[in-house]
This record gives sequence, C-alpha cells and structure tokens, in this order.
Amino acid sequence: MKRGIALVRPPSGRLAEGLVTHIERSDVDVAQARRQHEAYRATLAEAGWQVREVAPADHCPDSVFVEDTVVVSDGLAVITRPGAPQRRPEIPGTEKAVRDAGLEVVRIEAPGTLDGGDVLHVGTTVYVGRGGRTNGAGVAQLRAHLATRGRTVIPVPLRDVLHLKSAVTALPDGTLLALPELLDATALRQPVRTVDEEAGCHVVPLGDDLVLLAASAPRTAALVADLGFTPVVVDISEYEKLEGCVTCLSVLIPGV
Repeated sequence: MKRGIALVRPPSGRLAEGLVTHIERSDVDVAQARRQHEAYRATLAEAGWQVREVAPADHCPDSVFVEDTVVVSDGLAVITRPGAPQRRPEIPGTEKAVRDAGLEVVRIEAPGTLDGGDVLHVGTTVYVGRGGRTNGAGVAQLRAHLATRGRTVIPVPLRDVLHLKSAVTALPDGTLLALPELLDATALRQPVRTVDEEAGCHVVPLGDDLVLLAASAPRTAALVADLGFTPVVVDISEYEKLEGCVTCLSVLIPGV
C-alpha cells in the first residue's frame, strides 16, 4: 500500500551539539542515534510510506528534526523560518525536497518565525503553538497561507515546552492526547485525553489504524491499543535527549 512520501534527513555528525532548551543536556550517542534513525525509516517504509531523504546538512546539528523546516497542507509546502537562527541554514535542502515532490511552495518571511513542530493539523483545523520558536507574525502568515487550502488556524499559548507537538498531538479520529500543564488547553476548543507519560502525547497517525509512538511511552501504547488503534513503537531515546519526538523526525506528504 502506497500512502505518500515521508521526508527524512540523516542525523548530523554534530548531533550531540543540538539545541537543548527545557531539559538538562545529557550525552548523545551519535552511532546509536544513527541506528535508531535507520529503524525509524524502516518503520515508515513498512507502514506504506515512500521514504525520501532530504540532502544531509552535517554542519547543522539539529537538521535531523526535518519537521521544523516545512509545513505541508493539501499540496502546499510552507517553508518555515525557524525561531532559532542557527537552524535557518537547514531550509534550502528541505525546499528542494518539497519542490521535487511537486508541491507548491510559499514562505514565512521576516519578521515572522515559525517552527513546524508548533503546527498540529486536526482535520481542517490547524493549531499553532505560540511560544519560544514561533511568533505572532509567523502565525499570521501561516494563517494567510493555509486559508488558501480552507484551513482554520488557531494559536495555542505554550508554557515550559519547546513546541506544541511536544505537548499535544492527535489520534487518527481526532482525539487529542496531551500534557495539559504544558499549554493553555482551553485554546484547543475541544476536550483532551490526558496522558501520564512525557512521550505519551507524541503520536503520528500513519494511515488506517496505525499510530507511531515512542518506546518510552508503554502505557500510552496500551491506551492506543485499547482505543482500537494499532500502536507502532520505535526507540528514539537518543533524540529524546535533545527534546525530539516521533513527530519531528519526518514530514509526511499523503497521496503523492
């Protein structure tokens, strides 16, 4: 079964130098991270996604977190302007990859900043985290771009968390899984199901009933199964040391 394209980017040899904002820095095993990335890629392929590699950016420690560089919606690729200036050199490789995939391309321009990890699609609603990496100008520009695709953008104030999708994501039926203490949950305008594991609010619907989540959230995997979905578990422990999660290691482009 072909579901679409999954963009991934190989980890930089400088991965251990990646940014850390809300957690204490710990040692990253780059060799292990590379093995975990290979397993992550294989998992996407097994789920029916055509895995395509964005050109490596070894000079950019955080470049493996490819999600932050583009937001994709219904054939439109919004090239972001990351809130951390040192991540902006990652952009050209991602732009080439989405152009090669045949997507229409627009951009977030200064003074706007936007990280893809702050953008959560739930049907035609798009929640955007307003925190340390994404500013109001970035939210406004994204709203204008996505209005061309019939999407409604709702900003969500964040607390002590890097990105919106570090605090809330959605199951295939739209059910939100969240750590409510990390964001203003009232802005979501719908009930959330609270999880009790930090990685439990990081899920990626892979199509049909498949739900990707981290091995560090076993209780959430059991919950996902109890709700009638099929959990697909991957170990991303080295990326979690850099505030990474299963969402930020790929960009899924359905139907391409």
